[in-house]
Amino acid sequence: MHPLSARLQSLSPSETFAMAQKSNELKAQGIDVINMSVGEPDFSTPYHIKEAAKEAIDRNFSFYSPVAGFPELRRAICTKLKNENGLDFDPARIVVSNGAKQSLCNVILTIVNKGEEVIIPAPYWVSYPEMVKIAEGKPVYLYAGIEQEYKITAKQLEAAITPNTRALILCSPSNPTGSVYTREELQSLAEVLERYPDIYIISDEIYEKINYVGKHESIAQFEPIRERVIVVNGVSKGYAMTGWRIGWIAAAKWISTACGLLQGQYTSGPSSISQKAAEAAYTGSQDCVEEMRLAFERRKNLITRLLKEIPDLKVNDPKGAFYTFVECSRYLGKVFGEKRIDTATDLAMFLLEEGHVACVGGDAFGAPGHLRFSYATSDEKIEAAISRVKEALKKLR
Repeated sequence: MHPLSARLQSLSPSETFAMAQKSNELKAQGIDVINMSVGEPDFSTPYHIKEAAKEAIDRNFSFYSPVAGFPELRRAICTKLKNENGLDFDPARIVVSNGAKQSLCNVILTIVNKGEEVIIPAPYWVSYPEMVKIAEGKPVYLYAGIEQEYKITAKQLEAAITPNTRALILCSPSNPTGSVYTREELQSLAEVLERYPDIYIISDEIYEKINYVGKHESIAQFEPIRERVIVVNGVSKGYAMTGWRIGWIAAAKWISTACGLLQGQYTSGPSSISQKAAEAAYTGSQDCVEEMRLAFERRKNLITRLLKEIPDLKVNDPKGAFYTFVECSRYLGKVFGEKRIDTATDLAMFLLEEGHVACVGGDAFGAPGHLRFSYATSDEKIEAAISRVKEALKKLR
């Protein structure tokens, strides 16, 4: 017997990766599966960013970097925060990590103690609760349904706060819903948080570049709570650089120092080559970002229109990211042959097996009765996929 640690036994596997794996298994059998389960841009990394990485190799950037990242990259991030978000940070308050996922985990492990509560709006990204569990904290879920565009209100937040609340995790634009908080909505949340000086706000802004409302709004803009906001971002989504594994935080100096201390003990600094590529992403032309954003917006309009044509689905109009989150509860309880569809996960599996379309059940995101579709794929595949979904759902009785 080789018993696992209690810490590991408390974790749940990622449903998004599980569905992607099942999709790949069917593809290996020669089945034409359209995968709409993975949160990854389908574009190639822009040319000038790849060229910067090649140049870094030729210039022998092949040694360890500082734990918190190269100074040049951290300065580039500070310039981006100033010019695009109106936020003043110095490089000492930036920590670059092996993807925004590590950045998030660093922060949670740094500020959350055993038994402390972390408020997580639901629907949520699958890894938030698991990271809190790793830190031995307690996830507290705040649910906001389609009638609220999947966004929590100040009243909900106030009611969820207890003397044991340590942090709030906020994601805008949102994975899995594509919802985007307005400045007014963020301000109302900030006004609540201002009254609770011991609560920290982890602001996951990884989808910042993919929004359809014209301007990204960060909760870090509100001065009374600014020093308690930890901005988490990176290059993976906006620059199509998922495999390069570069994320970062911008935080108060004591938090960035602590995250650097933690990171120094279990990974050290991220890839030197990837950091030079990320530097080029932030300092080079942003035309590529806008080209991809426009393509995502076109696809969003397409998939939203097609899904609204399917009876008994409730479809929200996402304002950012590249997901659409669909309320499908009217299909639960139906049967196909001898198979009963009791949950959204059952429905997602049915659509994979019968329609050959991979999506993810909302149970994984704390939102039973929903499905998440990623439209980070071509217009042609979107049309084919939703047509398959429509025909498959007709088979349920």
